[in-house]
Amino acid sequence: MRVAVLVPTYEEAGNVEPLLRALREQVPDATLMVIDDASPDGTADIAERVGEEIGGVDVFRRPTKDGLGNAYREGFGRALAGGHDVLVTLDADFSHDPEVVPEMVAAVERGADLVIGSRYVPGGSTPNWPVHRRLLSRWGNRYTGWVLGIGVNDVTSGFRAYRADTLRAIRYETTQASGYAFMTELARRIDAEGAAIREVPITFRDRVRGTSKMSGRIIVESMGRVTWWGVRDRVPRRR
Repeated sequence: MRVAVLVPTYEEAGNVEPLLRALREQVPDATLMVIDDASPDGTADIAERVGEEIGGVDVFRRPTKDGLGNAYREGFGRALAGGHDVLVTLDADFSHDPEVVPEMVAAVERGADLVIGSRYVPGGSTPNWPVHRRLLSRWGNRYTGWVLGIGVNDVTSGFRAYRADTLRAIRYETTQASGYAFMTELARRIDAEGAAIREVPITFRDRVRGTSKMSGRIIVESMGRVTWWGVRDRVPRRR
């Protein structure tokens, strides 16, 4: 199976080089795709330089900072057009361990349609998180799962491996969320298709370099969309 690893970036100059090198070590034959949202710190330039050295790196420069969902929609389109069979997504800041990528790809090869790197299955963890953050994350995932009826422990995780045909089947290009709610929207559609979803345990570590992209606006958007989807799915539509 042809594998593409998609890495959306914005101001990740301190992370993109070691990440690409780590990914190349773990998945030597994969295409590494950097989708950069016009980073002013030279992230895309660094990625291109590293790509010339290690090979198999495609860097796409977007004209403006336009949200995680839009970056992934563009990346998915390019990866699918390139004939890739498995698409892996992960954060650029090493919160998601590249060493787990081969296990996730193998799970797709064994038949899974979506593999989620989960903090909340046995073996998963969030070391060094304060109690309030851990509780907020767990509550958010449980609320999302309950409202949408998705039997996944970590539905908001962005560390994933997708079967290409599954993304085509759910018409990923018609999704609307722009922030992290994009991940939930994809999981919701895949679950509605009755596709096989698997979770593998991960250790989620906070970034060491750079600044977090999470904000209150992103959280509000995510919870608002989840609530709207849940209400819409439960209210009978008039014929």
